[in-house]
Amino acid sequence: MTLPPPGEIASLDRDALSDAWREALGSVPPPRMSQTFMRRVLSFEAQAQQQGGLPKAVQKALRKEAGKARATKTPQTTLKLGGRLLREWNGVTHVVDVTEGGFLWNGDTYRSLSIIARTITGSHWSGPRFFGLTRKGVSK
Repeated sequence: MTLPPPGEIASLDRDALSDAWREALGSVPPPRMSQTFMRRVLSFEAQAQQQGGLPKAVQKALRKEAGKARATKTPQTTLKLGGRLLREWNGVTHVVDVTEGGFLWNGDTYRSLSIIARTITGSHWSGPRFFGLTRKGVSK
């Protein structure tokens, strides 16, 4: 299907945008995607159709970068029941035990490490990162 020009895409309602998305991309749009973002994606696709798509060198570079991203992703760590995590923060050592019901810290059970990390630091943290289970910016 040839997409309508970007000027016409701007005036499509949600149903028409969904139909155009299915035709152009071969899948249904994500259910909570805004109409504004759908218009942007479809406008890009229309422009790519008009211009003949991305140059082969750009496609090759994108595939190469996507491969690097997959290769450098930190493997998911599985915590075993009875495991213990230790983290020192501001001179205090925090001990978290892995239990069947979640994570035991200071006598209370929490469902996620992130809640514990937020309580300890007073700011948003990735719990697995705070406890050293993942690394930021892993690269080869």
